[in-house]
Amino acid sequence: MADSWEGHCDSAGLSDAIYHEKFHIEPIYEAFLCPLTKKIMCDPVTLENGQTFEREAIEKWFKECIDSGRRPICPLTLKELNSTDLNPSIALKNTIQEWSQRNEAAQLDLAHRSLTPGNSEDDNLQALEYVINIFQKSQSNRHVVRNVELIPLIADMLKSSITRVRCKALQTLRIVAEDDDENKECVAAGDTIRTTVKFLSHGHSQEREEAVSLLYELSKSEALCEKIGAVNGAILILVGMASSKSENILAIEKAERTLKNLEKCESNVRQMAENGRLQPLLTLLLEASLETQLSMAAYLGELVLSNDVKVFVATVAGSALVDIMKSANKEAREAALKALNQISSFETSAKILIQAGILPPLVKDLFTVGTNQLPMRLKEVSATVLANVVTSGAHIESIPLGHDRQTLVSEDIVHNLLHLISNTGPAIECKLLQVLVGLTSSSTTVSNIVAAIKSSGATISLIQFVEAPQRDLRMASVKLLYNISPHMDQEISDALRAPAGQLSSLVKVIAEDNGISEEQAAAAGILGDLPERDSGLTRRLLEEGAFSIVISKVMRIRHGETRGSRFVNHFLEGLVRILSRLTYILEDEPEIVSLAREYNLAAVFTDLLQMNGVDKVQMVSAMALRNLSEHSKHLTNIPVAPQPGFCCSIFPCLSKQPVITGLCRIHHGFCSVRESFCLVEGKAVEKLVACLDHPNEKVVEAALAALCTLLDDDVDIEQGVIILCEAEGIKPILEVLRENRTEILRQRAVWAAERILRIEEIAYEISGDQNVGTALVEAFRHGDNKTRQIAERALKHVDKLPNFSGIFTNIGG
Repeated sequence: MADSWEGHCDSAGLSDAIYHEKFHIEPIYEAFLCPLTKKIMCDPVTLENGQTFEREAIEKWFKECIDSGRRPICPLTLKELNSTDLNPSIALKNTIQEWSQRNEAAQLDLAHRSLTPGNSEDDNLQALEYVINIFQKSQSNRHVVRNVELIPLIADMLKSSITRVRCKALQTLRIVAEDDDENKECVAAGDTIRTTVKFLSHGHSQEREEAVSLLYELSKSEALCEKIGAVNGAILILVGMASSKSENILAIEKAERTLKNLEKCESNVRQMAENGRLQPLLTLLLEASLETQLSMAAYLGELVLSNDVKVFVATVAGSALVDIMKSANKEAREAALKALNQISSFETSAKILIQAGILPPLVKDLFTVGTNQLPMRLKEVSATVLANVVTSGAHIESIPLGHDRQTLVSEDIVHNLLHLISNTGPAIECKLLQVLVGLTSSSTTVSNIVAAIKSSGATISLIQFVEAPQRDLRMASVKLLYNISPHMDQEISDALRAPAGQLSSLVKVIAEDNGISEEQAAAAGILGDLPERDSGLTRRLLEEGAFSIVISKVMRIRHGETRGSRFVNHFLEGLVRILSRLTYILEDEPEIVSLAREYNLAAVFTDLLQMNGVDKVQMVSAMALRNLSEHSKHLTNIPVAPQPGFCCSIFPCLSKQPVITGLCRIHHGFCSVRESFCLVEGKAVEKLVACLDHPNEKVVEAALAALCTLLDDDVDIEQGVIILCEAEGIKPILEVLRENRTEILRQRAVWAAERILRIEEIAYEISGDQNVGTALVEAFRHGDNKTRQIAERALKHVDKLPNFSGIFTNIGG
């Protein structure tokens, strides 16, 4: 101890004389020091020769003598001793103790006077070091420091402007608090804990380390855990330190241990969970009393969790929460349901809950009636969890719900869901509709749901929800109808033709002008999926003003006025399919023809052919152009030749017909893209030819169908071929024939090729192309009757078959 004090005085830059003079400490007498350790003795003992040593030191000396095979000798005189008996030097011991007490009292008095912000840095540091030395010297000194009210003065040093003083104060408070609950309470008094917490986020690393070490010491007292956690930001900062990759490893370890101690308090556990440290809460959820388990489950349901944390919670506690949900205690079920609602909202965690067996109790809760049924507010939560689980992408159809092996897609179960949808409030209806949306989003389960809807006759009741004032309910209904419309197009079409208002509601959704929503895209998709040749539905859409809305939306999208929505392509697909309905009922419908002219549909669909990356838009546009082009021959304005005059009837040489210019080469009349929907006048031929190279066969089929209208019997086929040549379309058509990608493409390509090969020059040139010949032979051998006949004629054009062949003369076609 003498060495340590002297060393400390040296570090403070003071000589021994100045030290004693300034601090009024009695000098250390030589008799107080053990000759072996050079330290003040605590238990002095005397040998037979009168020499005095520290008991522990002389005993060690004797042991070393014996171990080395020598007789014990005196360390000072080096003479052998007859006896190793040690006689306690009681008088010296008492004198040393009295001297120590006087010095300690002087030091405490000095510390009391020195621990003020106005004193120098050296005075503050010296005083704090005195306290540490006194405190570490004896257990009995612990209460002395407390009794003389030094602890508040030390705590005041935390407000010093000098970093070294603050660090020393933190260290001193930690040492004072070690293994003494009363001292811990004194240290924690006032705003010491709050001040210490502030140091955790301080820029000086040593301060952070000392601060977290002090908090760790204080957190050993269960009574102080709640007080530490009550300091705003304390747990958040500690959680951050414990997971830091840049902090000192000692600070990280102390932060972790502090948090472990703070887990004794439930309110701290909640805060930790709120700040991403879930394990303590989950431990209580799994291992604590039932009351605490329910409390933790309920709190878990209130948290906003990241997706990674949801997966972690589902993995650790998913099975426990499912078990709680199965209990008869309604409070327990409520707490578990709320937690499961939170966890199930991410696909991966929802799949983990499915493995934990969540489906059977969920469905049971929804369908149970009577004394054990859940309140409606909890059935809503059950429905929400079920919707989350179903939309996770898991194979729901293979999971049995009970002993009868029924699954969520079994007809009876779906009927029960449909019954609930029709007999509950909007909130549950919305969630159950979302369940059906999830089930119909999968190609493996949609057919089961569609069959159950048809067998239950629920189509009309489902459609009625599109008029719901609640946006979420309406959106769920629209999405469900969108999913089933490809499988129930006629049923939905029949229902929408009725004057009940649902069609109007769908049109209003499409007409909304707040960007492009998922609901709008689904509404457009529903109407786009309905039978295009249903003239009754088309007229109802006309009455609702749907087509003017649709054309306006299409043009705004094409002009770039609507951007940045992830639903824009789906919305456009639906809009284009709705618009194309007009092209399917042009025949004997002058009103529809006038509307197509008003909207300049041929030009619109020609422009949409260039929507690369949106295959359905290109396909529907090409088919619409085919429909329009088929009517061009009826709409072209054929000039009427003037009647010959009297003289011309007598003198035929005078009857030369006038030359009429500006006639369409295909239709031999006055054509335009707006009035007669002419592909040639509308510059659509080149764009359709470009689509023949599309990777999507459906787009190629539609484009080829449109181009084939240039080769119809009622138009000038030779000019049609020439126009295709000019558009460099012959080679792509023959390439489609060679590729033989689908049966429809082969049929159309063979038909087009036969008409192209009627031109002798082309037939001569193509006759040398072995690939075309082979493709025609394949069609001749493997096509249906009509295709084989057409292929036969084509082969004759290129001299691959003799003209006198009559193989198929008796086959109709």
